[in-house]
Amino acid sequence: MKKATMILDKDYVIGRIDPRIYGSFIEHLGRAVYGGIYEPTHPTADKNGFRQDVIDKVRELGVPVVRYPGGNFVSGFNWEDSVGPRDQRPKRLDLAWMTTETNEVGLHEFCEWAKKANTEVMYAVNLGTRGADAARNVVEYCNHPSGSYWSDLRIKNGAKKPFGIKLWCLGNEMDGSWQMGQKTAYEYGRVANEAAKVMKWVDPSIELVACGSCGHDIPTFGSWEYEVLDQCYDNVDYVSLHRYYGNPTGDTPGFLARNMDLNDFIREVVAVCDAVGGKKHAKKKLNLSFDEWNVWYHSNEQDREVWKADKWGRALPLLEDVYNFEDALLAGAILITFLKNADRVKVACLAQLVNVIAPIMTRNGGGVWAQTIFWPLMHTSKFGRGTSLRPVISSPVYDCKDYEKVPLVDAAAVLGDDGCVTIFAVNRDTEDAITLECDLRAFGSLKVSEHILLHHEDVKAVNTEENPNEVRPKKGRGGKAEGGKVIVRLPALSWNVIRLK
Repeated sequence: MKKATMILDKDYVIGRIDPRIYGSFIEHLGRAVYGGIYEPTHPTADKNGFRQDVIDKVRELGVPVVRYPGGNFVSGFNWEDSVGPRDQRPKRLDLAWMTTETNEVGLHEFCEWAKKANTEVMYAVNLGTRGADAARNVVEYCNHPSGSYWSDLRIKNGAKKPFGIKLWCLGNEMDGSWQMGQKTAYEYGRVANEAAKVMKWVDPSIELVACGSCGHDIPTFGSWEYEVLDQCYDNVDYVSLHRYYGNPTGDTPGFLARNMDLNDFIREVVAVCDAVGGKKHAKKKLNLSFDEWNVWYHSNEQDREVWKADKWGRALPLLEDVYNFEDALLAGAILITFLKNADRVKVACLAQLVNVIAPIMTRNGGGVWAQTIFWPLMHTSKFGRGTSLRPVISSPVYDCKDYEKVPLVDAAAVLGDDGCVTIFAVNRDTEDAITLECDLRAFGSLKVSEHILLHHEDVKAVNTEENPNEVRPKKGRGGKAEGGKVIVRLPALSWNVIRLK
């Protein structure tokens, strides 16, 4: 049997894990809101119209922060449309997704939903068609206690206490030609800086995320980050990264190696952040907010047909990817990559949370179920809290179209505050199990308390409402501990969570 080794030590530390790397995203897009978190006629709906069955699933997932209300949507969004009496809120054409937004669910409703779901709000402001004035006003509305126009309007609209939103996105994907109000790096950097400045004057406690490039394969990558941060470095706290992957050709080995691309992207953005910081002799380091990531390709053709049939409809069934087992393996590998970069990646949002390229799916009037990608996010959110350790891994490798020497075993390790060690490991081998031998002598006597395994013989297996448990975790074979070493068998094509106490 093939063998991989890992050495861990308490002093081999990457950094403290910010739980917000297990965040997610709700955009006014498709059925994420209407038919997703909100469906007043559903049997489980509460008095506010929120589906309790969906809230239960979100709580199970354990997401600590949810980005809202977009996404591409936010670049044409007037936040004032989403407050006040529902029957007086305007219906607007959403040019981002060619639908009609009714504003039935707005700022107050979403903040109420977030409380019920045990999560915090990460709010995005419109720096596409709007600017600094609207940005500072919405901070005042949300966070100022009382005694000003906007804070008193919030109170009049039913929220005496401030919402206390602490994490804010300065626009969305402003380098993209598809974005309303697309800007050059200099134009965006200037408006982001001015918005950041006045937003923090209203509430100095908030944290702000500047838009980085939409990807590191676009022509302006790198130069965009450098120019933007040259303008706004002193007033922002994070720069964003967005990345989606697909496997339309069915190349499983190549697809499962895509988190190597992700790691390159992270390290390149870190280098640019530090270059600008060095130029400015800055005392602070900018960290990263990977606030959109996922697999996204299954629904592309379906979306074209939906728009053809019902352009400008309400809550169209858009971006409803049905995820398979190999998608879950890549999701796990991506989360491993975030843990291995925990010193700089402090926020990450799986895009999105419900129905739209999501781990949670619903049927209008019907059930709710977990897609395959639900499980790696749930496991890391539950067990990946504490300190990320730097693993020294030796693994057999393979070559694929875009990368050479891809490790068959990729893994991350977390030292919990309770002293437990958790190893998250993916076996990319399509045929063979691999024995993982972990050297843990530095931790004293540890035993395998739990081995959670996600595995399926068919990489294209999916979960459905009728069969929601086709791909779900089960108890693994565990492992044996002897002489300061733990040995665990990782089945071919598997996601593994190994808990050591």
